[in-house]
Amino acid sequence: MKKDTLWLVLAALAAVFTLLAGPALADGIQPYQLGFQEAVTPVAERIHIFHNMMLWIISGITVFVMILLLIVMVRFNARANPVPSSTTHNVPLEIVWTVVPVLILIIIAVPSLKLLYFTDRVVDPEMTLKVTGNQWNWTYEYPDYEGLSFTSVMIPTNELDTSKGQKRLLSVDNPIVLPVDTTVQIVVTASDVLHSFAMPAFGVKVDAVPGRLNETWARITKPGTYYGQCSELCGKDHAFMPIEVRAVSKEDFQAWAEAAKTNFINYDAFLAQRGSTASVNQ
Repeated sequence: MKKDTLWLVLAALAAVFTLLAGPALADGIQPYQLGFQEAVTPVAERIHIFHNMMLWIISGITVFVMILLLIVMVRFNARANPVPSSTTHNVPLEIVWTVVPVLILIIIAVPSLKLLYFTDRVVDPEMTLKVTGNQWNWTYEYPDYEGLSFTSVMIPTNELDTSKGQKRLLSVDNPIVLPVDTTVQIVVTASDVLHSFAMPAFGVKVDAVPGRLNETWARITKPGTYYGQCSELCGKDHAFMPIEVRAVSKEDFQAWAEAAKTNFINYDAFLAQRGSTASVNQ
């Protein structure tokens, strides 16, 4: 019994530490990380709010049940209560334990459905990004910029340039470039098997299904470099399909898109060619 109690205490402490933990940095996993990556879209912000609400509800239920169990163990064990009560059909108690869970489910269901609707509905998109999952890389197309498309492949470990902030298993040769403060419709499909386009900082996770178009949206509020990965087991190189997004100003995006539209150039090469010192959070 002591071992079970210890596990309950450890679970409660983990929940408390998660509540108190600040958001992780946006540039990938950090040592001893607790909590989500920093939310940089309205969808991710709402997901975090809903998660925190759920964590309080779950923690409250866990503590309540643990207290009931302790009371039962102390007051109603064979030594303290040798003659158990035979009381049955306590109507008020049965009403309470039926109504209270229903109310809790309603409290959870209403914001949950609102969040699902908010994440699913793309309102007045300003541009579109088409994502195609392949074994084992990603192809990105910008339909609003005719001819602009490219394939993105993970940079092998032995070719990483750490001086540029490149990260093992996360950095790619051709990152996605998106403007901040712009509603981007993201259309996702696959060319072969199931993949999943997942960006934690955006609150985005969409299955890529061959022959089908799924969609979501993002409106990035903060310039920076953000990482994601394929989150659907898609074959032997599933672990080597990272996603890298460069969120830049609208002006920088337009300049890159115009330069890359006719003669593709990735964003790092574009900055070097332009001699720009535009800050991208590595």
